[in-house]
Amino acid sequence: MVAQVIDGKAFAAKVRGQVADQVAKLKEENGITPGLAVVLVGEDPASQVYVRSKGKMTVEVGMNSYEHKLDVETSEEDLLALIDKLNNDPAVHGILVQLPLPKHLNEDLVINSIDPAKDVDGFHISNVGLLGTGQKSMVPCTPLGCLMMLRDHHGSLSGLDAVVIGRSNIVGKPMAQLLLGDSCTVTIAHSRTKDLPDVVRRADIVVAAVGRPEMVPGDWIKEGATVIDVGINRIERDGKNKLVGDVDYASAAERAGAITPVPGGVGPMTIACLLANTLTACCRSNGLPEPEGLTA
Repeated sequence: MVAQVIDGKAFAAKVRGQVADQVAKLKEENGITPGLAVVLVGEDPASQVYVRSKGKMTVEVGMNSYEHKLDVETSEEDLLALIDKLNNDPAVHGILVQLPLPKHLNEDLVINSIDPAKDVDGFHISNVGLLGTGQKSMVPCTPLGCLMMLRDHHGSLSGLDAVVIGRSNIVGKPMAQLLLGDSCTVTIAHSRTKDLPDVVRRADIVVAAVGRPEMVPGDWIKEGATVIDVGINRIERDGKNKLVGDVDYASAAERAGAITPVPGGVGPMTIACLLANTLTACCRSNGLPEPEGLTA
């Protein structure tokens, strides 16, 4: 068996197209333009690249982009004051504070100062609680992207056995909640799970989000299973830097029915879902119907 490649780059382009179409409709019919504010503290090179990419794609889909770049020494008081200002700005529908923050800033305090309705990262404790109890919430972008690709591939996920490897608040836990919401039978596994290979071998769906390069070999994968590889790990191989996932792609692709590559799989979906979440937040704040096909 040769696995079908789930092309996240192409799927993300499709999602961005849907967002752009619905933003254009929102402008024409209601005179509203969704706005996304991104706050970057410090000069972390990876964060700078990511913020530039977010800003570019926000404008490309017809939204307003507001970038706030703060000095690495910015005080917690000043950062919280900026967030309060954005919370009260009707032109801003989504707020994202780029992580990680400098060590002198309390990430939990900062995240939980964002208006939950504008928390397009889905990290606010209120949104975590709403998702966990099956209520309407803002959903973290990476798990939402994974769910979209799984729904597109399978149609219905009802009754499928899913294993999520990884228990982070950003991916593992919300991914499990989303799969439960689609009526999967869900196991959350991690590096200390006993008999981890056997647990994974039972799964119709494997979502690997543990942050260890090629931790999951192909012989852990059930024949025909769908593998969603969230990991992005930089390693050196044959004297060259290379990006690999948490799954050994070559061996897993021989057994899986479908698999996401790294790079070009889950990664592109994260920004696409950030844009989708901003559109959703805008619609909700204006009492308009939510965008079709872009929510959990």
